[in-house]
Amino acid sequence: MKRELYNKMMAMQASRRSVLKGAAGASVAALGASTALGAFTAPAFAASDLRAEMLKVPGVGVGSPTDADWRKVGELALGPTKDRVSEGEFAGVELTFMGLNNQNLHNFLFRGFLKPWEAYTGAKINWIDLAQSDYNARLQQSIATGTVDFDIIEMGAPFEGDVAGKGLASEMPDWVREQIDMDDYVDYLKAPVGTWAGKTYRVSIDGDCHNFNYRTDYFTDEDLAAAWTDEGNDGPWEVPTTWQKVQAVTKFLKGKKIGGQDANGYLDPLKGWGGFGFYFLGSRATAYAKHPDDPNWLFDADTMKPRVNNPAWVRAIQDVLDTIDSQPPDQINADPGTTGFQQFLAGTGSMLSWWGDIGSNAKTSDSSVVGDVVGFDILPGSDDVYNASTGNWDTLASGPNHAPNMAYIGWGVYVMARVDGDSLKHKAAWSAAAHLGGKDISLWASAYPSGFQPYRNSHFNIPEWVGAGYDEAFITNYLASQANSYNHPNAAIEPRIPGIFQYYSVAEDELAKIYAGQFDAQTGADNIAAAWEKITDQIGRDNQIALYKASLGL
Repeated sequence: MKRELYNKMMAMQASRRSVLKGAAGASVAALGASTALGAFTAPAFAASDLRAEMLKVPGVGVGSPTDADWRKVGELALGPTKDRVSEGEFAGVELTFMGLNNQNLHNFLFRGFLKPWEAYTGAKINWIDLAQSDYNARLQQSIATGTVDFDIIEMGAPFEGDVAGKGLASEMPDWVREQIDMDDYVDYLKAPVGTWAGKTYRVSIDGDCHNFNYRTDYFTDEDLAAAWTDEGNDGPWEVPTTWQKVQAVTKFLKGKKIGGQDANGYLDPLKGWGGFGFYFLGSRATAYAKHPDDPNWLFDADTMKPRVNNPAWVRAIQDVLDTIDSQPPDQINADPGTTGFQQFLAGTGSMLSWWGDIGSNAKTSDSSVVGDVVGFDILPGSDDVYNASTGNWDTLASGPNHAPNMAYIGWGVYVMARVDGDSLKHKAAWSAAAHLGGKDISLWASAYPSGFQPYRNSHFNIPEWVGAGYDEAFITNYLASQANSYNHPNAAIEPRIPGIFQYYSVAEDELAKIYAGQFDAQTGADNIAAAWEKITDQIGRDNQIALYKASLGL
């Protein structure tokens, strides 16, 4: 983020911060998510002295961490490196690391975390920084041309088919597996995620799912509640748990005020983000498209025929179209980074689907004014779900259909095969990756602004978060939204197939035309499906079918 934009945002937020904090006391009762932590209900354990010390850097509620804080955390986490690497062992080794620079996170933290590692080991790291919108194109160019010019990459599991499947990644040594304690990963991040053809390639540093973020002060506001009833809306004024209710609330809030500010409902990112923006339509669609009796929701498994133009996806696109005029001004130019960091955290909008960054930033980032008035849940469900086998909409006896979107399956650190011919460089690259993916440093990254969210079983120990300064009700609610998404029996799991971001990128291009009014929802969806068919044929349909089935466990 540019400094001038940051300063402008801070000035805008000053008045909002006092208004929102004034509403916090009345909002605690509005936390709507179940606080059950599903599989993460083991007895709480005491935080180690190291972890407790680390989580006090800089402390929750004292502002955004700085480079000095990142370096201090990196220093505190050096123990496992020192157990396996002698001081100065990598002197003369240079490594190139490619990753993101979004919101001054990702690579910026990695630099700080790795400075003490560089000082101890003697290695030097050179950096390639990419905006999220540029990431896919840059990586695909390297793959297509065979010019991998980096030794380590920050990458998501969906790209494993493109990278590991083409032999471009280095297999993880056993000592790395031991150092990072892979058994601590939540189940959905264990094999086959991070593996290809039975070999392990990934150090996880994140576990991704989209969850539902909402403003508690909106749904405890007496004036809004009265207006909702007076205008004849169905049901009580409360946090929506279905997309049907999200739509109704968003349309209702158009033209309303809260705390003297313009009120807005659900925030849709209408501008592409290098393929990553497609996840946000996906989070609207999964409850409609992911039937509990069918693991498929993007393609038909036997044919790779796209489902993106079936009635479920068309409904999701139409939902966006139906609320564009209820969005903030110029939303057509808002990408997901805008909706998350420049709108919702800055006080605009009442509902948002995003990765877990919103929860960790709400109380620890200078850009947030909503930390005292934000709640969390799994993604909304739907009153009915499309059955692709029968062509009918089913109403389930169990109630609304929920299908949390496991969007992107988390960032990981991967070492490239080009280091395999140099034993010292190979060990250095994997040591750097293991340092970034260590068990203790990962807890800090989950608790503070980093670009990552909880992904280990040990991250769900609430007393550790409370010891760091988090309010117990807030962090219990936040962690429940993550755990209940990871553990949901109908979670929409993303396929790790070659070319997945080619599909997503062309979908973004076509969605932009739909949102601009060039095509209706069905025509635009048909255009996406036709483009997806071409991609499948170019890559090889039979191979894609086999890999798609494997990714779904079929």
